[in-house]
Amino acid sequence: MLGGRQLGMDKLSRKLSGAQPVANYSRRPISRPFRAAPVPRVAQNSQDAVTQNGSGTSEAPTSWQNPALKKAIPTVVSLSDEAAAMAADDWSQSSLSVVVVGASGDLAKKKIFPALFALFYEGLLPPDFQLFGYARSKMTDEEFRDLIGNTLTCRIDARSRCEDSQAAFLSRCFYCPGQYDAPEGYANLDKKCKEQEALTGKMVANRMFFLSIPPNVFVQAAGGAADNCSSPTGWTRVIVEKPFGRDSASSAELGRGLARHLTEDQIYRIDHYLGKELIENLTVLRFSNLVFEPLWSRQYIRNVQVIFSEDFGTEGRGGYFDRYGIIRDVMQNHLLQIVALFAMEPPVSLDGEAIRNEKVKVLQSMSQVALEDVTLGQYRGRSGAGRSGGADLPGYLDDATVPKGSLCPTFAAIALHINNARWDGVPFLLKAGKALHTRGAEIRVQFRHVPGNIFKHKVGPNIDMTTNELVIRIQPRESIYLKINNKVPGLGMRLDTTKLDLVYNDAYSKELPDAYERLLLDVVNGDKRLFIRDDELEQAWNIFTPVLHEIERRKVAPELYPYGSRGPVGAHYLAAKYNVRWGDLTEDEI
Repeated sequence: MLGGRQLGMDKLSRKLSGAQPVANYSRRPISRPFRAAPVPRVAQNSQDAVTQNGSGTSEAPTSWQNPALKKAIPTVVSLSDEAAAMAADDWSQSSLSVVVVGASGDLAKKKIFPALFALFYEGLLPPDFQLFGYARSKMTDEEFRDLIGNTLTCRIDARSRCEDSQAAFLSRCFYCPGQYDAPEGYANLDKKCKEQEALTGKMVANRMFFLSIPPNVFVQAAGGAADNCSSPTGWTRVIVEKPFGRDSASSAELGRGLARHLTEDQIYRIDHYLGKELIENLTVLRFSNLVFEPLWSRQYIRNVQVIFSEDFGTEGRGGYFDRYGIIRDVMQNHLLQIVALFAMEPPVSLDGEAIRNEKVKVLQSMSQVALEDVTLGQYRGRSGAGRSGGADLPGYLDDATVPKGSLCPTFAAIALHINNARWDGVPFLLKAGKALHTRGAEIRVQFRHVPGNIFKHKVGPNIDMTTNELVIRIQPRESIYLKINNKVPGLGMRLDTTKLDLVYNDAYSKELPDAYERLLLDVVNGDKRLFIRDDELEQAWNIFTPVLHEIERRKVAPELYPYGSRGPVGAHYLAAKYNVRWGDLTEDEI
């Protein structure tokens, strides 16, 4: 059977040889929802056609298509009927069970269930899909459906059939109570999954687990699911949400615990920031536009800034936040992953392993963060400065869940250095904080000054203000713009700085998908480009662990800054140390 599939893939490969590379297929909602499946990517090699899961059984290809809908879905390139049929026979013989462990928690209700419903509504989940919730709370299937139903919404641009879609989605939802560390609970879950999977009449049942639970029970839950509730006939994949430990040692311990029950191929370490539209577009912007790649080096770039800011504090979650702090919560994962994608060398292909190999190389080239390259801050209260009615804004230590006298930083600015031929000498400045003046996330690329600039006398004394700058705004109001200098219309010679911009909401009418939608769909497809590999995680912790331990050992006191301000003054001294000015000091409205 497998040999016949392989011969078919070889035949498909010969059929496509000499043609242009197959592009990604465009997708749209189809006329018969809920039973449709997304259009496949074509397997590139024999390993794409058949892989091995953790239990040693063969996995079917991770792409699918409903043959009856071939003509209903537009494609970028036209495949023959034979090619489409070759890629279509996966989900016609298998089902998908998604299990959310921690189904009664905030993450599940706010992000996971809405994302799964959005994929279901768009026809991007397999025809025989079912959702199972598992948590300690006692609930019936109907009570679970009521809980999920309160979280579901339809996109503004896709509200037709919304109520019918919700009813159809909820009819596929089931619940099983149990303890996270109790094998018998997962055995009951396995029984319930098998009952529903049997009703589909499919020979193969694939299972996907999302661990939406506290990190202290990751290993027990992963082990319970893997040992007692793995699919006996198809693949089993487990999604692990950050934090992945507190330092190198705890991360390694977590990795060893997961490895006792799962193979690396089965583990999907999710960083939801990598699913955001502008991060996904980062590699496209760089590697598909000739104008950027030649400039992407120390020769033309003076510094790179990755800035993350929130305009609210811990809001009663200080007890959890205090165990990690802003460096572990944001910098070691979200911002460092952005830097790795930004700075990596061109991968040999878009294959997940090729991209992750290049990210690991960049992380290996980074110096460990030194304490003198770190500024820490903690927000304090501010009287009469609330967003409405002049209410007082509480400080971090005013949060009742925060330990008294805590030195946990809610703000940090850090300088990173990449010691390779492309980036030697270019500072990468990271800044993240809570309770700041605005909410946003962006990448700022400040280019070098024009050598021998003949217009120097026209730009004023602060030449930095007229330096070219590329800004990739991740959120909100997603956009990309390039600051350039131009002549002001008129008879004189007066220069001005303006922007060439792409604002997503203005350029595209379609509402942007949530990051979890993209990442969950990638797990279903077996695409690991946007997920963190074990050696990648190890290198990331190696960069930050020494300075984190030094901060804790020395009991470094963070600099206080007012709630709603731009952060501590020390961040500006850090930037000045590298002759850099933070690019977000002026408001850049698009």
